[in-house]
Amino acid sequence: MAEKILFVDDEADLLKGYQIMLRGKVDMETALGGEQGLSAIHDRGPFAVVISDMRMPGMSGVEFLAHVRKTAPDTVRMMLTGHSDAKVAADAVNEGNIFRFLTKPCEREVLTTAIDAGLVQYRLVTAEKELLENTLMGSIKVLTEVLAAVSPQAFGRSMRIVRCVRHLVSKFRIPPSWCFEAAAMLSQLGCITLQPEVVRSAYLGAELLHEQQSQFEAHPRLAAELLSNIPRMEPVAWMISQQLTKDMPRDAPHSSALPREVVIFGARMLRTAVAFDNLKLRGLSTEQAILNLRHRPEFEPEVVDMLTDLKAEEVKTELRKVPIGSLAMGMILQQDIKNQAGLLVVAKGQEVTRALLARLSNFPRAQLGDNEILTLVPV
Repeated sequence: MAEKILFVDDEADLLKGYQIMLRGKVDMETALGGEQGLSAIHDRGPFAVVISDMRMPGMSGVEFLAHVRKTAPDTVRMMLTGHSDAKVAADAVNEGNIFRFLTKPCEREVLTTAIDAGLVQYRLVTAEKELLENTLMGSIKVLTEVLAAVSPQAFGRSMRIVRCVRHLVSKFRIPPSWCFEAAAMLSQLGCITLQPEVVRSAYLGAELLHEQQSQFEAHPRLAAELLSNIPRMEPVAWMISQQLTKDMPRDAPHSSALPREVVIFGARMLRTAVAFDNLKLRGLSTEQAILNLRHRPEFEPEVVDMLTDLKAEEVKTELRKVPIGSLAMGMILQQDIKNQAGLLVVAKGQEVTRALLARLSNFPRAQLGDNEILTLVPV
């Protein structure tokens, strides 16, 4: 599929001129002003290159491209203006991370050369991102399988947190990133150092001994320390480290693909998802859990309010008793699976995956306790 180019200007005649100039050269769309430009990116993106006029009423080109940098960080951003003002250029570069700064009138050769360079840059960025995501996510899945084997309770919780974070990411105009899902998947990794009964009691809100409570509260830091040694995982490790904090720091590690403010917002989403799961584990309904979080100052109301839509997702499933041998991918366990000795094999709340099915197949049926398990089945 050919990469798309977006031109944004407040003058319709100029946009028509660009279309005529570049007809047959690129797959091009236009937007009249910054607001329409942001809508185009949200509704019709991704765009490989965005070229914006500087002087526009309402939202300037600098403001528009700064928004683009947050919502579509892979998109190559260029500024086109008739005002060769050094301060304007500096603001555009600093706030919008501009790839090219072009002046009007811009000759066709100059414009096409700049677009070609932007497309090359876009391909480099997306190719590196794809390689990075595939490699790191493969490693992350291995770590989660280890977590599933060592601490099924922690793994089941991490899968619930993943679903909650995915839901929140879909509700906000932030770039979907592997970092958010990785932070959710590995948020409970530090629990592998804890005794199973400590993990279970802590999740359920039971009173712990002082030493046990300190050990549990340290699990985010331990996970962050393990992950911080992996290149490119610094933002993920930092988000995990903040999941139990009340005061969110204003500084955070960042990358070229994920600005600092987005990393901080990702940590806020993870912290909210963890607290929400705590309350659900302790028997509160979705409405009660949301009301509880709204009255706690460490949680942002706009993030908490987005959790109300989780009820709509629950309606898409049906609670049934399913034989262990009939479990299928996509089902969500509503009951622990234990062996005959009472040891936890798979925790309640975990989604049935290919790896989980393979793991269960290694257990002789006689060793598993219940023959039928309460399960949410997609309908």
